[in-house]
Amino acid sequence: MSLDKVLSKIDADLPDATERLLELLRIPSISTDPAFADHCQTAADWLVADLQSLGVPATKRQTPGHPMVVGHVEGEGPHILFYGHYDVQPVDPLDLWHNDPFDPQIEDTAKGKVIRGRGSSDDKGQLMTFVEACRAWKEVNGTLPCRITFFFEGEEESGSPSLVPFMHENANELRADIALICDTGLFESKTPAIVTMLRGLLGEEFTITGPTLDLHSGMYGGIAMNPIRVISNVIASLHDENGRVTIPNFYDGVQDLSDELEAQWQGLAFDHATFLGDVGLSKPAGEQDRTPLEMIWSRPTCEVNGIWGGYTGDGFKTVLPSKANAKISFRLVGDQDPDAIRANFRQMVQDQLPEDCSVEFHGHSSGRASVNETIAPAFEQARAALTTEWGVQAAYVGCGGSIPIAGHFQNILGTTPMLVGFGKDDDAIHSPNEKYDVSSFHHGIRSWARILDALT
Repeated sequence: MSLDKVLSKIDADLPDATERLLELLRIPSISTDPAFADHCQTAADWLVADLQSLGVPATKRQTPGHPMVVGHVEGEGPHILFYGHYDVQPVDPLDLWHNDPFDPQIEDTAKGKVIRGRGSSDDKGQLMTFVEACRAWKEVNGTLPCRITFFFEGEEESGSPSLVPFMHENANELRADIALICDTGLFESKTPAIVTMLRGLLGEEFTITGPTLDLHSGMYGGIAMNPIRVISNVIASLHDENGRVTIPNFYDGVQDLSDELEAQWQGLAFDHATFLGDVGLSKPAGEQDRTPLEMIWSRPTCEVNGIWGGYTGDGFKTVLPSKANAKISFRLVGDQDPDAIRANFRQMVQDQLPEDCSVEFHGHSSGRASVNETIAPAFEQARAALTTEWGVQAAYVGCGGSIPIAGHFQNILGTTPMLVGFGKDDDAIHSPNEKYDVSSFHHGIRSWARILDALT
């Protein structure tokens, strides 16, 4: 059977595959810092050359920002698009790294060997799992199993400003039967998972102004309205005593879990006490009639990310401030409409303003939630392949964060996204000393080979 030969080839070539990943990790492709723009070009060039070494006609496509890498392989059967990003987060604070973040090393740890370096897990290591699976498949079989499009981005860590225009301009070229995204992880670092729910995101910043200048609290305290008092009342009113968000019509578009998915999540036996205990907490604070996994995967949130006003320096200053400020973020699920929530939130704030106060709003980015139906046969085929590789029943899971590319594949291309990743909870992505387990890299490559076999 050719799959067995492909898997054996992956096992034999793991040292070479790891060395190729280390080579890519040495390129400091930090997308958000203009000082590293040339390095982003270098990383794109590296990927083009690597794909071409597999016989994939690949090109670097310039954008107003960092380039895209696109490659196409013709073939029979389904058209699969694979997405990953080659850009990485900044490395600050540098003094917390044990070694140079762009001099990646293989380290022995108590839990096994790891690849240490910026981008090892997010997302170069994950991206290369698919490339290496294709490399082994091609070397064993002479061709790849189906029509494949490789689509690598260089701005994911800086908001993807060029992505949507590029996808619109090249929609016919990029449209596929299914889009595979490798930018997620294992559930609790051990269970292979396909992410089927991603929460959307809405950001709001607002400033409440009372007096025209900061006031002496002895002369004006009591008679003058304090904006911090007003903003505190607003923030306190956003949730009821059971953790439910009180903004009018906030839950419009929120759907309950299916019985099947709820049972599957219950079977994961999520240990919320340990999850919270690791950060010094103990009690779930969300909607009290929901399970902990529902709270972080399938329920919307309203969170205060920052609040400030008045004097916050050393010592004490008896000031009644002119302004008070807050930043609020909403994680959205289902069919929630971010524009409607923004409007309802603003109206709720304005309705609570005293006569002598005014409010100014500054809206930040917004995006809808992404929900993938799993009725397509490809989902169960991939889940079975992951189960076989990892020896643990793979699960459909949610993700508390937001990965906008999944929604873009749905909305712009009409392509169903499937999110499969092999990162672990302790990979320290976006943090100093980021790592990717060698076992994650190895099993990740084997997983994609199995999924390609299952889908074709």
